[in-house]
Amino acid sequence: MKEFWNERYSEPGFMYGTEPNHFLSNQLDRLTPETILFPADGEGRNSVYAARMGWEVTAFDYSEVAREKALRLAQEHGVAVEYSVGDMLQNPFPDRQFKALAAIFTHFHDDQKPALLALYDRWIAPGGLLIMEVFSKRQIHYQEINPQSGGPRDVKMLFSLHQLEEAFSHYAFEVIRETETELREGLHHVGKSSVIQIVARKPLSF
Repeated sequence: MKEFWNERYSEPGFMYGTEPNHFLSNQLDRLTPETILFPADGEGRNSVYAARMGWEVTAFDYSEVAREKALRLAQEHGVAVEYSVGDMLQNPFPDRQFKALAAIFTHFHDDQKPALLALYDRWIAPGGLLIMEVFSKRQIHYQEINPQSGGPRDVKMLFSLHQLEEAFSHYAFEVIRETETELREGLHHVGKSSVIQIVARKPLSF
C-alpha cells in the first residue's frame, strides 16, 4: 500500500488538486477553528485549507512523497501543518485527542475497518466532531462507467452506510447520507460518484 501511494504521488502535479474537498470546506467554514486531525491526508489539499482557516492542524499518511508535497503546499500558503508518516493502524497518536477529525476518502479493507473506525473514535475528544466523506460500495458501478470517478477497485475497500452507522451509533448525527455527487478533484476524482457524507458529534460522556 505504501509503495502504491508513493508511486502515485511521485507523478507531476497534485493528483487530487490543491483545492479542498467541497463537502469538507463547507463544514469547516461554519465552525470555530480548534484542533483537527486529518488521517490519510495525502498531498495536503484539505489540511492546508484548514490551516488557512485558522485551525491547529495535525495530519498523517503512509507516503513520504505526499508529506513533502503537503509541506510545500503549506509553505506556499504561509501556514503550518504538523504532518507525520507511518501506519495509521499502529495508532500514531495514542495519547492525543482532537476537537475534530476529518476523514476524506480514507479507504481500508472491510477486515480493517472496525479497528480503523475505533481509532477515529479514540482520537476525537468528547464533544468533538467527525467530518467524513468516503466512497460508498455503489461506487463500483460508477467506476464501470467512468474509471476516473475515483475510489478503490475492490468493493471491500469501500464503505456501506450500515458500517458507519454501527461504528458511530453513540454519536449525534447532524448529516448522514449516501448520495451522488459530481467530483472535480485533480486527475483521479472526476465525474459522478457515489459517496457517504457524515457530520457527527461525539457525546461528552459515553
